[in-house]
Amino acid sequence: MSELARYDYDLPRDLIAQAPLPRRADARLMVVDRRTGSFDHRHVRDLPEILAAGDCLALNDTRVVPARLVGRRAATGGQWEGLFLSAEPDGCWRMLSKTRGKLSPGERVTLVDRTGADDAEIEFVEKLAGGVWRTRAESREDVFELLERVGRVPLPHYIHGGEMRDADRERYQTVYARERGSVAAPTAGLHLTHELLDRLAGAGIASLRLTLHVGLGTFRPIATETLAEHNMHSEYGRLDPAAVAQLQRTKAAGGRVVAVGTTTVRVLETAARSGELRPWSGETDLFIRPPFEFRAVDALLTNFHLPRSSLLVLVRTFGGDELIRRAYAEAIRERYRFYSYGDAVLIV
Repeated sequence: MSELARYDYDLPRDLIAQAPLPRRADARLMVVDRRTGSFDHRHVRDLPEILAAGDCLALNDTRVVPARLVGRRAATGGQWEGLFLSAEPDGCWRMLSKTRGKLSPGERVTLVDRTGADDAEIEFVEKLAGGVWRTRAESREDVFELLERVGRVPLPHYIHGGEMRDADRERYQTVYARERGSVAAPTAGLHLTHELLDRLAGAGIASLRLTLHVGLGTFRPIATETLAEHNMHSEYGRLDPAAVAQLQRTKAAGGRVVAVGTTTVRVLETAARSGELRPWSGETDLFIRPPFEFRAVDALLTNFHLPRSSLLVLVRTFGGDELIRRAYAEAIRERYRFYSYGDAVLIV
């Protein structure tokens, strides 16, 4: 068995959640205790009773942009799809592109808005490594304003075949999303509501914000036979001095740092690579895999992740390989809902 094959598992298709629950915090929550090896079946709304006063939730405040684009090739009229990844200082975009045939530098695509009407035009400038293109929009308007008008929410392919529905514009977004830049949601945070965060605060459980813009590094599957061969695409993140000070106070008082989502783990552990948690901003390509020494995170709230993904590797590295294997088998037996709109697990 290859190293990557160890991160495979069989999941009944009907356990892949196609829509969120009407009330976010009603999602089921499997509590996995690393010390005892036990599982407890609760709900996300129970977090104020599960966590302890003095603990601190670390939340990724990135905001998903409507990054999925559709259009037609100006030269041939052929259908085209793209995924906006980031904007560069010179105004060019980095994006993925999908169409029949081969695109060439200088070719143009007309973007089509959500009503089917033609809108802005983009020019393909240069093909980069990993299938990424540099493109330039004909429009001089702000990139995020243009995306809000013509883009679609970039749902994963396993939800409605990736086709956005109107409700997804709100539900595929955390209630505390602020910093625009992600092409996928930090899905563990989708379960939290303002009311639940208020209840947590009332129970003495604080929260803080950091940022990681989710991009290719998080959601692109591992295609290599060994984990060491896999190269993570870098993603932008930030941890401010005030957040570092709060985390240090939490640790000093005996509280736990509870990372909400794997993206939050990557920010905190990137910022702690020197051995001490420090303010940080920049690009991270940190791939958390065995063996790894966690220096910042004490507990992890996360969703159930796809087989052979870097996210599953991270979770099993944090929780313990055999214990998380058993947790996933238990979740399937108990018919938990999986993936982006699914249920959650809390590893303590």
